[in-house]
Amino acid sequence: MNKKPKIQKLNDMKAQSRLGGGQARIDAQHKKGRLTARERLDLLLDKGSFREVDAFVVHRTSDFGLDGQKFIGDSVVTGWGTIEGRLVYVFSQDFTVFGGSLGEVHAEKICKIMDMAMKNGAPVIGLNDSGGARIQEGVVALGGYADIFLRNTMASGVIPQISAIMGPCAGGAVYSPALTDFIFMARETSYMFVTGPDVVKTVTHEEVTQEELGGAAVHSEKSGVCHVAADSEADTLYLIRKLLGYLPQNNMEDPPFALSDDPLRMEEELNNLVPDDANKPYDIKDAIHLIVDDGQFFEIHENFAQNIVVGFARLGGHSIGIIANQPSVLAGVLDIDASEKAGRFVRFCDSFNIPIVTFVDVPGFLPGTNQEHHGIIRSGAKLLYAYCEATVPKLTVITRKAYGGAYDVMSSKHIRGDINLAWPTAEIAVMGPDGAVNIIFRKELDAADDPVQRKAELVADYKEKFANPYIAAQRGYIDGVIEPKQTRPRLINALEMLSNKRDANPAKKHGNIPL
Repeated sequence: MNKKPKIQKLNDMKAQSRLGGGQARIDAQHKKGRLTARERLDLLLDKGSFREVDAFVVHRTSDFGLDGQKFIGDSVVTGWGTIEGRLVYVFSQDFTVFGGSLGEVHAEKICKIMDMAMKNGAPVIGLNDSGGARIQEGVVALGGYADIFLRNTMASGVIPQISAIMGPCAGGAVYSPALTDFIFMARETSYMFVTGPDVVKTVTHEEVTQEELGGAAVHSEKSGVCHVAADSEADTLYLIRKLLGYLPQNNMEDPPFALSDDPLRMEEELNNLVPDDANKPYDIKDAIHLIVDDGQFFEIHENFAQNIVVGFARLGGHSIGIIANQPSVLAGVLDIDASEKAGRFVRFCDSFNIPIVTFVDVPGFLPGTNQEHHGIIRSGAKLLYAYCEATVPKLTVITRKAYGGAYDVMSSKHIRGDINLAWPTAEIAVMGPDGAVNIIFRKELDAADDPVQRKAELVADYKEKFANPYIAAQRGYIDGVIEPKQTRPRLINALEMLSNKRDANPAKKHGNIPL
């Protein structure tokens, strides 16, 4: 039976919309090792869950010959679907149509989806693959970007916003992903930069490729712009699905609960993790994997500022954010990048009701003119501000060193840490024994017949008196000194005890974080 003409027309238009810029351009996209906008959504969302909106939108521009080039749906695919049964809103830029460039209607489609996400309290995921602003539309395209930037800002801390860079993202276009919570990139096939290689060459005479200037390796290791770098587009989309499993739908909900491991499990191996030599490194990730549910840890910024570790896990089924000094990299010292990396992560967790667990082994802030001249004071204050401001449950475990101001900063009791525990190997002091002895006993050492021997005696005495957690425990700065193997059940018990925690900051428009 022949279909009625109007229904046939509808189906023909749908088919034309699904083709984007046409089969030839789809083939060209595949030759670059990239998927199409719709193929990406098929991988990201639960099968059959995608519902498209604005599939028949076309641009309204007549200048520069565009009136003869109209593609149904324009250069972005928008709608909603589910991930593991939970609602998400999505947009996926279509490089086969005008190179994915953003014009007036492209921006309107994205803004509509973002407005719906805010009203309905669900995450927004943007798949970016665009040559930038549609030059033929001039300032209208720039206005479209600004409309999106405003919505990114208003949505911040209200709903999770995730960006995936699946191809080019250049010029002003980079600032929408930069305003979102997490940026994912695919190695070798995605890049982002404010000015491209040609402009760089013209202005600075530097020869640089797109990958060297703004590829996934650069942004995940050097700039810190990229939070997660994946080996392929498929891996990128899989990791986004995995990340969402730790996050609530919005700031009014708690994260999803999923119990899968014995809450009372203890690991004897933890008792032997910290070396007897206080200057010998160990990998804090070993502790994290032993403590969290099923050993599963979703690390964020894995290759950037590796002297601090941040990421998501579960404890007793509860989603948590973890911040941990990494003794195996720069002795776990806090520097500019580590402070900003951790500070931003703390603020995300606090925005979305995710409890924060902090593992502390920090000798202090990194000394040196480079750090001082580039603002370690300002950057360290960002991390301090973030911890002070956070009202979610905050649990702290001091595994070894907690020296100087870094002890205060790393979720200490003094900045509203809820439960602060220490292992017997913890050393809580103003500074390390060697430095302390040099200052306190300078005159005595200068006058000693054998300064080396006398210093060794004084260091041993200092360690005995101060390089332990018990003075802090006597003052209530530490709630308990525990066997390392007990860490998992103790943290889970604390999380459950704090499940109804209520805390608030003074009424104000907003604070002035030291940016």
